[in-house]
Amino acid sequence: MSFLVVLQQMGVICLLVAIGFYLNKKGVVDGLTSKKISAIVVDVTNPALIMASILSGNVTASHEDLIVAALLGITFYAIVILLGLILPRILRAAPDDRRFYNLMCVYTNIGFLGIPVARAILPENAIIYVVVCNVFYSLLFYTHGVTVLGGGKEKVDLKKIISPGTVMAVLSLAVFWFGIQLPPILSNTVRYIGNSTIFLSMMLLGVVIARSDPASSVKDIRIWVYIVLRMILIPIATFYIMQALKFDPVATITMCLMTAMPVGNLPLIQAEKTGEKTEILSSAIALTTAVSIISVTVLMSAFSVIL
Repeated sequence: MSFLVVLQQMGVICLLVAIGFYLNKKGVVDGLTSKKISAIVVDVTNPALIMASILSGNVTASHEDLIVAALLGITFYAIVILLGLILPRILRAAPDDRRFYNLMCVYTNIGFLGIPVARAILPENAIIYVVVCNVFYSLLFYTHGVTVLGGGKEKVDLKKIISPGTVMAVLSLAVFWFGIQLPPILSNTVRYIGNSTIFLSMMLLGVVIARSDPASSVKDIRIWVYIVLRMILIPIATFYIMQALKFDPVATITMCLMTAMPVGNLPLIQAEKTGEKTEILSSAIALTTAVSIISVTVLMSAFSVIL
């Protein structure tokens, strides 16, 4: 993967985000429309993209690669959960706000943004690592995540773990492990649905940026410190540690991409549902998403040159 390939693909993503920004400013995609499209992406097209990636026939990863992906996923989330306890104190956040920064550290946008970006700029085998990370994400958010947000008072609802994304991710791993071949009518349908994800998800990110309050986001020094530590230094550290440990280059650059993702939407959705204040999360989502367009481009390009 060359520097020019990464730069070109991220340039395409920037244009797709710009289209979403434009459509929102023109009133074509308003809040209600974006909410409905988000539901389609989360519950239909993104799960289909996961399966389509496995069914492409270009994934040549082995069973050992899947096991390595699972171990990396466990290690990744163990580290970010620990970081979620430490970083809020480094940022000197108010005691009642620490849980929000905790969630921001752990639950980044590895699904809504991570899957399409990985498909756009990384080799086909990268999808194994992305899918495994998304499975752990779902398992953890509806257990660890809701507990942190509720201050230990929120009841864990295990039924919510069984979401379309989680189910499709697990099924995709099963298809990969057992080498299952779906009938062409099913595989082609899944592929057509999944192919729409990249445009829809990038467009929605543009809408999020257009609807944000840039002044309040930019002025929040804690979010900028978060960006430097969580979205820049952690990916760089991940890269050099995995390179020193002689991990496969695809695994290395994929995990670096996962660590470089901006704040995810799920903590915000859960906070709104439970009546929590959402100013910190909404500001962080808008600013980190905007910055990630540049930071991911620079980091992935640099890593690809070194590898």
